[in-house]
Amino acid sequence: MDRISYSAPTESAALSVRPTPPGKTATWKDFIALTKPGILRSNLIAAFAGFWVASQWHLQYGKLILMLLGTVLVMASSCVFNNYFDRDMDMKMSRTQNRVLPTGKMSPKTVLWYAIILGILGLSVLFIGNGWLAGAFGALGMLVYVVVYTLWLKRSSTWSTSIGAISGAMPPVIGYVAAAGKVDLGAILLFAMLFLWQPPHFWALGIRRVEEYRAAGFPLLPVVKGIPRTKVQMIPYLVLLLPIPVLMYVYGYTGLWFLVIGELLSLSWLLMALMGFKSQENEAWAKKVFLFSINYLTVSMIVMILDTVWL
Repeated sequence: MDRISYSAPTESAALSVRPTPPGKTATWKDFIALTKPGILRSNLIAAFAGFWVASQWHLQYGKLILMLLGTVLVMASSCVFNNYFDRDMDMKMSRTQNRVLPTGKMSPKTVLWYAIILGILGLSVLFIGNGWLAGAFGALGMLVYVVVYTLWLKRSSTWSTSIGAISGAMPPVIGYVAAAGKVDLGAILLFAMLFLWQPPHFWALGIRRVEEYRAAGFPLLPVVKGIPRTKVQMIPYLVLLLPIPVLMYVYGYTGLWFLVIGELLSLSWLLMALMGFKSQENEAWAKKVFLFSINYLTVSMIVMILDTVWL
């Protein structure tokens, strides 16, 4: 494991937060922004897809609503914790320096309590409303994202993206076990799909903003090992995505449409990544790959849901 020595944030980090600008106080929009709504939306679609695949059209709407509520609260809590612990390093990146903590619009103590309350509420809803499996996977996702990823690996190792992908793959699993009440091949395939999707997606972003991550001190793979090595490391994840639609179809979780469209999307992403070895414009190539990865996940989840309905 590649390591660079970076210390975790301490209470002294609060001193590095800018004083509140005159006339600039936190609003309800700032509380929402702390939860990273873009991440919540994409992961809620994945959680819904997991629940739908497990239900096979025999939906329990009460459980579905509680699962979505509990999942969004748990994910929101994790994102707020991430903002809290990364507040010192967020000041060093143009992409993040206008968040509420670096600008001083909200105190670290307020953000910390906000994260704790969201987490307690979310886990309570999952455990009580959807069973111990859904609650356990929700707790695991929070643990990996907040402790393993944010506090440890993000500041010390290039493995942060790969290990952190475990938390990002939890939403469809939470949805699946909330409906099925068990872990079987369907849950494993959904986990694999989301897990394999994340490293190529985030490394594309890392290549686009490699100098910002370097200046902030994040040991992301493009920073530590370089862009050529990162391009190579993206390929195994994309290759392993290829069998997922086939297995989902063969074992009856989805139909022919997801098999065809899922394979075409996976193959297109792989070919796009391979083209990066010839590209001299790394930033333009990485932007193209990054945007495609977002559309890949959105389209895949929608097709998976619709194809399950039509089975």
